Amino acid sequence: MSEVEPETTEQRILDAAEELFYGRGIQSVGMDAIRTASGVPLKRLYQTFPSKDTLVEAYLRRRDARWLRDLAQYVDTYDSPEQRILAVFDWLFLWFSEQEFRGCGFINSFGELGATSQTVADIAKAHKDAFRRYLADLVAVADAPAWLTDQLVLLAEGAMTTAAISGTPEPARHAKDAARTLLRAAHADVVTAA
Repeated sequence: MSEVEPETTEQRILDAAEELFYGRGIQSVGMDAIRTASGVPLKRLYQTFPSKDTLVEAYLRRRDARWLRDLAQYVDTYDSPEQRILAVFDWLFLWFSEQEFRGCGFINSFGELGATSQTVADIAKAHKDAFRRYLADLVAVADAPAWLTDQLVLLAEGAMTTAAISGTPEPARHAKDAARTLLRAAHADVVTAA
């Protein structure tokens, strides 16, 4: 039997962990389940990730990088700054429409472990801060007032939670409508201030 490449082993473990942690919750998934789903022997699993905590951290960090990258790639296909802000909500609608959508993995992991794992709490906070900075950049490019950023963040975060609980992607459309209204108000403020 040939030895599996370390990157491939890590990838298989992380793929299995993501599917199980996101689908069932972190606390309900043991390392045996990860072993079974990944097809990686338990000894090799622990060589790659010495503890469940290190695996959870790697899962969240990989999810963070991919989520932010995918969002930016989608938004970057739009031309005008205002369209790019609204495209965030179109991307959320697509994400919420995925069969396996269970809400925000960072909100979920914080809800499960944030009180007992400072690492999970820090990663969740860092992810939310990065998302806020991304929206702040979009707002700045649109020459909209800075106050718009936090309102857009609340719309997006509320849509994530509502979509997960309701089982429908429609909260993204409602949030987009509200964002459009806020953009109009923001531009009216800019014109009035000038």
